[in-house]
Amino acid sequence: MSEKKIIIAIDGHSSCGKSTMAKQLAQKLGYIYIDSGAMYRVVTLVALRNGWMENKVPDVAKVIEGLKDIKITFQWDESLGKNTTFLNGENVEEEIRRLEVSENVSPISTIADVRKEMVRQQRENGVNKGIVMDGRDIGTVVFPDAELKIFMTASPEIRAERRYKELKEKGLDVNFEEILANVEGRDKIDSTRAASPLKQADDALVLDNSHMTREEQLEWTINKVKEIIEE
Repeated sequence: MSEKKIIIAIDGHSSCGKSTMAKQLAQKLGYIYIDSGAMYRVVTLVALRNGWMENKVPDVAKVIEGLKDIKITFQWDESLGKNTTFLNGENVEEEIRRLEVSENVSPISTIADVRKEMVRQQRENGVNKGIVMDGRDIGTVVFPDAELKIFMTASPEIRAERRYKELKEKGLDVNFEEILANVEGRDKIDSTRAASPLKQADDALVLDNSHMTREEQLEWTINKVKEIIEE
């Protein structure tokens, strides 16, 4: 493939395999995968290091003030074959996955100023192109000028079936009807929420993966990338 690089924005419903596909795509193309979840974890890590959290409640003013000293970047680690997260040049990939961070990330991610700053840094990461990012509003809000926008979907029944199998394999006692109701409920919440609602960009290509394997999805997407690069 030529040296020309593009921005790939992947949006879509929950349990569609967006993140899996985005990571595989980045690996295949040698692109950087912008992990938005990891970014909120970095802010949480900084808050914990500085004592800005007490009983899972953040000192919002201190967190917002501290944002000016946080720069988050991503690099592909060839030796590990995975994406790595950096805070001001320090590799924090392992630290941000720890339980303490996981338990405190939700209240941090709901702070409006944090969300705004993360979007700004996501765009900054995309200045040189060659990135893949997935979420709910990537093609509409974060990268409205992305060269390739994909909206991933699958029928609620198929997504519930995948989730059901996944949980069963983990040995959990689950009920299919309950999972289906959860998937449909989440679709409704994602589409109607006030902040960052799930919305298909007008120029997005729809990828319905109801009856596709991961390999087929990846091949379909890589062909779309080639078409754009070779234009």
